[in-house]
Amino acid sequence: MKDFFKLFSLIIFLSIGSFHLKAAEKAEYLKTDWNFKGIFGKFDRGALQRGYQVYTEVCASCHSMKYVSYRNLSEEGGPEFSEAQAKAIAASFEVTDGPNADGEMFTRPGKLSDKFVMPYQNVKAAQAANGGAYPPDMSVLIKARGDGADYIYSLLQGYEDPPSGVSLDDGVYYNKYMYGNKIRMASPLSEGIVEYADGTEATIEQSSKDITSFIMWTAEPHLESRHQIVFKAIVYLIILTILVYLSMKKIWSRIETEV
Repeated sequence: MKDFFKLFSLIIFLSIGSFHLKAAEKAEYLKTDWNFKGIFGKFDRGALQRGYQVYTEVCASCHSMKYVSYRNLSEEGGPEFSEAQAKAIAASFEVTDGPNADGEMFTRPGKLSDKFVMPYQNVKAAQAANGGAYPPDMSVLIKARGDGADYIYSLLQGYEDPPSGVSLDDGVYYNKYMYGNKIRMASPLSEGIVEYADGTEATIEQSSKDITSFIMWTAEPHLESRHQIVFKAIVYLIILTILVYLSMKKIWSRIETEV
């Protein structure tokens, strides 16, 4: 019995220690109301368009989106730019193409069918430009974390001066939402870093929410259609259940009458 109590005490001690260790690793993520959450969730078109602006003006210089094409910007369920707007956006970028008849590569204005332009030619070039760190592709970045949107949203707002006694190497920054609290990416956002086309005030909180919404859409471009399918399936099952119930009730009423 004495050994049992010793073992029980050890388990409680380790559990408490593990809890405190996890609490020290990262703060609790910031929460906000996401329009795309839940079975009736839909993306906020304004947020997606603003998020694209933040990506283009702030993030695209380091982070790629290799699974997204310019035509996706005008598709239903996304930012829903007009086709003319999407064409203008694509044409504003220079795309490497070829080879031509002379066997040489050349550049041309982008087309709707082109993928988003990559910021670097290859991984080595990206690492050389970022102190050895490789900026991850943002197409499906939000799926890399179980907390997804809340994690990205919090990380972008989690930069602060390190606590007393915490030292940082050159090119390393303190972020209370990052595992280990250290990150090689400098704070990408600041107040008014972009001038939103729709006049929305570009606070750090607003920009964080908009770019997170956009990243969520790039990872889940068919989220809205999937929600619609699930809703229709639920309605169908409810109707089918009612019909089956009424049919069975009618059948059993006949049997009881005959008996």
